[in-house]
Amino acid sequence: MLKKRNKPIHPTYKTQLTIGQRAADLVTSFCGSWAFIIAVILFIITWIILNMVAWLGSWDPWPFIILNLALSCLAALQAPIILMSTNRQTERDRLTAKYDYQVNRKAEREIKKVLKEVQNIKHYMYENTKLKNPKKIKTRK
Repeated sequence: MLKKRNKPIHPTYKTQLTIGQRAADLVTSFCGSWAFIIAVILFIITWIILNMVAWLGSWDPWPFIILNLALSCLAALQAPIILMSTNRQTERDRLTAKYDYQVNRKAEREIKKVLKEVQNIKHYMYENTKLKNPKKIKTRK
C-alpha cells in the first residue's frame, strides 16, 4: 500500500505535485511491484488458456496477435510515464545534493572556527601556565 506524503521529504523540494505527476508516481510505484508482475503473468496465462481451450470462442488464436498488441500498448504507455517520474526524481535528487553540499560547507566553516578557538584556548592556557610555573613547562620544538 502506498503511503500518502503531505510534506516534502527535503526542505529544498517544496513544489506541489500536479495530478499528472502524482499519477505518474502512482503508476511507477505499482508497475515496479511484485503485485503488477504477478498480475501481468496471470493475465497472460489466463488469456492463453482461454484462447487455447476456446470456452468463450477463440477471439485471439495462436500466435496471439491481440495479446501482443495489448502488451505493446501497455509498454508504450508505461515507458513515458516511468520516464516522467524518473526525471522528477532526478531533479529532486539534484536539489537534495545541492542542499546537502551547502549544509556540509557551512558545517566545515563552523568546524574551522571551533578548531581556531580551541587553538586559541590551548595557546592561552600554555602561556598562562608558563607564566605561573615556568619550570614545569617544557618548551616545544
